[in-house]
Amino acid sequence: MTTDAGPTKWRWAAAAAAAAFGVATVVAGGRVLFGGASAREAAGAYVDFVVRFNFGAGFAYVVAAAGLALRRRWSTRLAIAIAGATALVFAALVVHIAAGGAFERRTVAAMTIRCVFWLVLAAAGTRLLGARSPVERAGPERRGRG
Repeated sequence: MTTDAGPTKWRWAAAAAAAAFGVATVVAGGRVLFGGASAREAAGAYVDFVVRFNFGAGFAYVVAAAGLALRRRWSTRLAIAIAGATALVFAALVVHIAAGGAFERRTVAAMTIRCVFWLVLAAAGTRLLGARSPVERAGPERRGRG
C-alpha cells in the first residue's frame, strides 16, 4: 500500500512557508507604506517601488499558499508568475542602484531571497502537484495518437 504522506507533508510545509512569507511581507510593507514617518525613517533608504510591489505581492503569496494547500495546479503557475515578477522588480532595483539611487543592502538580500524562494516553490509545486505540460494536458487525440 502506498501513501501520499511524504508529498502531503512537503506540500503542507511549502504552503505554510509561503503563507508565513506572505503575511510577513504584507505586515512589513504595510508598516513602511502606512506606518507614518517614524516607520519610514526606521526603514532607512527604502526603494518605494520595491516596497509597493512586495506589499502587493504578499497577498499573492497567501493566495498561492492556499492553492498549494488545496492541491490546485494553478498555484504552481501563480508561483512562476510571482518568481518572474519578482525577478523583473529585482532587475529594476539593480538599474536603480546602478543609476546612483539610494537603497538598503538588506533590500538586495531580501529580493535575492524572494527570487530564490519562489523559484524553488514553483519547482516544488510542479513536482508535488504533478503539473503537466500543455502537450500532456492535450490528451492522446491531440498529439496524433488517437
